[in-house]
This record gives sequence, C-alpha cells and structure tokens, in this order.
Amino acid sequence: MLDQTLLETIKTTLQKSKVEKLAAIASTDGFSVKDLIDLSFYHDQQIGFRAAWILENVFVNHQQKFLPHALYFLEQFPKQNNLSALRHYVKILALMTKRNASIAIKKIIDDYDTDHLVEVVFAWLIDDQIPVAVKSHCLNILANLNVKHNWIKEELLQTMDFLVDKESIGFFAKVKQIRKQLAVRS
Repeated sequence: MLDQTLLETIKTTLQKSKVEKLAAIASTDGFSVKDLIDLSFYHDQQIGFRAAWILENVFVNHQQKFLPHALYFLEQFPKQNNLSALRHYVKILALMTKRNASIAIKKIIDDYDTDHLVEVVFAWLIDDQIPVAVKSHCLNILANLNVKHNWIKEELLQTMDFLVDKESIGFFAKVKQIRKQLAVRS
C-alpha cells in the first residue's frame, strides 16, 4: 500500500529544496524508499517523475536508507518507462556502478546478475525515443559495467560510432569522455 501522505505531498510542483527535504524525511523512516520506487511508476507521470527525483536524492544524500532497497530498485529498473523518471533511474545506476561507489553498493552490483540490466541499457541507448540526457547516463552505466562484462567495450565502441553523428554535440562530448574511460581500463 502506497503512503498516501507521500502521494499527496508530491502531487504539487516541487522545488529542489523541497525534494531534498523529502529525501531527508524518507531517510528518517518518514517515507519508505520502496514507496518512492513504487510511486515512480505511478500512472500520473509527473508524480512518477517527482518520486524518482526524491529517490535519486535519497541515494545521493542518504545512501544508508537506500541500501536495503537497492535490489528492489535493480529489479524494477528495467520496467521504468516514464522518460522523466528514467533520467533519475539511469543516474542512480550510473552512480551505483561507478568505480568510487561505496563498498556496500559495489558488493550489491558485484553479486547482482547485471546481464539483463546491460541489455536494457543498450536498448535505451539506441532507441530514438530516449532523450539524450538518459543516453548520457546509459553510456556511463555501460562503461562502468565493462569491468564486470568485458565484452561491453567492443559493443559500446561500435554503438557510439553509430550514434555519434545522430545525437547532439553534448552526446559527442560524452562519447569522448567514455572512450577515454574505456582506454584507461583496457
């Protein structure tokens, strides 16, 4: 059952400061992180977006509260189809897979079967309907997971070659950064 107070709170437009306050409340058992994940799939896409935005802030600023729900997040990740919420989802996963992620997060990612996540992220990367901001985080996720799946590098390089002329100049800059990252990890 979704927390009705949380639902009512995020029905209205949120400012960054309010999102940070709600993330702090979620970190003190005011709201369940699982409820935030569930609300990010809400039929009203604005509510879903706001829930995902708060969830990202919980991950960044109150990771200890996110940790017990990390597996649930990973299970739900491929199901996210709200493009506004997806931007926050891919950012969370990009942070979870970073080389400097916390030891607890690294263990979760190491122990998790990420094959399906990789497939989904590659699919989003080549999907014309996915916004470039989401694709940018997809590049990070795939480059980060190359450590776990060494076949990603070649596939990612080919995919970036294919996409670089189709996307924005910002995407091109991200591709340059990812190429450097992949070269360092060779």
